[in-house]
Amino acid sequence: MTSTENRPIVQIDIVSDVVCPWCIVGFKQLDTALQQMGVLARLRWHPFELNPNMPPEGQNLREHIMEKYGTTAEQSQQARDRLTSIGAELGFTFNFGDESRMVNTFAAHQLLDWAEGQGRQHPLKLALFDAYFTQQKDVSDSEVLLDAVRSVGLDAEAARQALESGQHTGPVREKQQFWTSRGISGVPSMVFGGKYLLTGAQGSETYAQVLQRCLSEAA
Repeated sequence: MTSTENRPIVQIDIVSDVVCPWCIVGFKQLDTALQQMGVLARLRWHPFELNPNMPPEGQNLREHIMEKYGTTAEQSQQARDRLTSIGAELGFTFNFGDESRMVNTFAAHQLLDWAEGQGRQHPLKLALFDAYFTQQKDVSDSEVLLDAVRSVGLDAEAARQALESGQHTGPVREKQQFWTSRGISGVPSMVFGGKYLLTGAQGSETYAQVLQRCLSEAA
């Protein structure tokens, strides 16, 4: 085992939604850069809703993308194929299908806010990406969310109470407002060391360059 004591640590804030494919792609690219450089990250995930007005029943993903962005069915399929290929290269499985749905993510963000207080926000975020993209589960469904909570070793009953009490609705709305008021309108948006902002999945090399800049300034 390598000692982590002397490895540099960089604070990275990631504004993201759990149904954004480029958010998991961007994180995987970032993770590759961190590992290659031997750098540790102090990661914090922040809430962003791609579709805050999405109704509880959700919408067919292909229909949603075509409606929102004006793409054709062929363009939609090409985008899925490209994402599936990029994901495979990064060790992440996208299982898009005809029944894939876009869903509301406000409850997921409330649970992530709760999990931050339990010190398990990052693993829960990754579990939700897996549930939605790989397992094709409905991450607006409370039982799906609680399964993800259990999978990362958290107390599902405490999580259920946190959701039902609504105690995290205010904090999540405040955090969303904080980032949108600072001009964040697309995700992933990553802030390195509190000062360098990169929006979109920028690739491992670009992330490595920004990490190096942070390390140089810290030194």
